[in-house]
Amino acid sequence: MTTLLNLTTLLATLGSLLMAGVFFAFSTAVMPALAGAASGMQLMQTINEVILNRVFLGIFVVTALLACAAAALGWAQAPRGAAVLLTAGALAYVVGVFGVTAALNVPMNEALAKLGADSVTGQNYWQTYLRDWTFWNTVRTLAGLASGACLVTATMLAG
Repeated sequence: MTTLLNLTTLLATLGSLLMAGVFFAFSTAVMPALAGAASGMQLMQTINEVILNRVFLGIFVVTALLACAAAALGWAQAPRGAAVLLTAGALAYVVGVFGVTAALNVPMNEALAKLGADSVTGQNYWQTYLRDWTFWNTVRTLAGLASGACLVTATMLAG
């Protein structure tokens, strides 16, 4: 693989695994803590505002672009098996991380932002939100790990 392909794949791998780590921390620690906190819903509303920052969004979006670039470069510059794995890694990230976030987690966050924590509707939604959001967040975690594993394996396969 060329230097550009190696660098692109390395950065996509790091971004994918970094996102998987963030999502893992939420599913295994943050969400259970918020579920047990009296002000959990309000705290999650604040987290959803704070996480929309340049660093998080930059890595989140650039990783998708880098993974796609690695897949495209792979078909031109890497052995076929490595190109297939690069493509699988890009698809895992774009569909399983980026797509699930855009289609499911973000709309749930937007709905949560509109609710008052002390209303009955807010508390009912909060319980559903905790279950559903965490499920899809765990899907994002696994997709990020799968993406990273495919990208690393492609690099090893290509030598």
